[in-house]
Amino acid sequence: MTQPVSGERNTGEPAAILIVADNPAGQARCRNAVDAVGGRVVCVAEPENAVERMGEQIALDVALVDLSEDHGRMLDGLLAAIEGNARAGRHRSVISVPIELVDIVDAQIAHGDIAMLCAPKAIDQAAALGLMLANRRDAFHDINSERDDARLRRLSEEAGRIARALAELSHDERAQPNGDDHRLAEAPHAFHAEPVRAEALRADDIRTMIRMRRLRERFFDRELFADPAWDMLLDLMAARLEGRQVAVSSLCIAAAVPPTTALRWIRTMTDRGLFVRRSDPRDGRRVFIELSDEAAHALERWFAAARQKGDLLSG
Repeated sequence: MTQPVSGERNTGEPAAILIVADNPAGQARCRNAVDAVGGRVVCVAEPENAVERMGEQIALDVALVDLSEDHGRMLDGLLAAIEGNARAGRHRSVISVPIELVDIVDAQIAHGDIAMLCAPKAIDQAAALGLMLANRRDAFHDINSERDDARLRRLSEEAGRIARALAELSHDERAQPNGDDHRLAEAPHAFHAEPVRAEALRADDIRTMIRMRRLRERFFDRELFADPAWDMLLDLMAARLEGRQVAVSSLCIAAAVPPTTALRWIRTMTDRGLFVRRSDPRDGRRVFIELSDEAAHALERWFAAARQKGDLLSG
């Protein structure tokens, strides 16, 4: 195995990693990830003393967190400390949790120096740690993070392409107004405020398309048709028409890809302005994801165009 360089400081010393885990198996996974990138474990903490241990570390590169259950206020305090440390530039963090904790963690972390993984494989956890430590694109060689880095770049590029395509479709439709659309084209702000009209598009139409997409998995490997961005757009559009709110964990399931991959897509689509995060007013530990108004409008137009061409189920 090639000796990794991403786990080293500029001084040549191994990167300092603090492990936070609530069970022995999590500790073992974290130690394996640190070993994989050539890092150095400076402390192993449990959730109840993790904040204190982080504060004691003068030079800390990454906090590697692996949790299996909800620790209530203790978890909230830990997440607040991790977010605050990221904003202050003190250290980066990688947090691994089961799907049951995704909503809680996602609602309380937002900084780009924090990576959240959902039930990750060992290589995913090590790759995320390596990417957090890497300062150069070619810094991490031992676990093929170049492929991982390329996948992340493609994810961002694909999300950008979708955003541009939706924006172009929305712009083209408004550039050729007729009837009531003429009034809306002259007042784009009023258009953005207008809700999607249920009579123009039914949630049942979208649910039918989603069922058809899932049907393909009975006959082909699902990876052949993996398109999490489109699957999430469809699910959020159906939810918008139904007046239903979608939690982050539910959207991960709708993406039909591994949860960690779905989480990356959600963050990227949000950064691109296609998704909007809304805090749950009844539960501060949960966030809902919605379509932006412009994305919803473009999807409505896409369905109208597909109907005209007889291609409603082609997506």
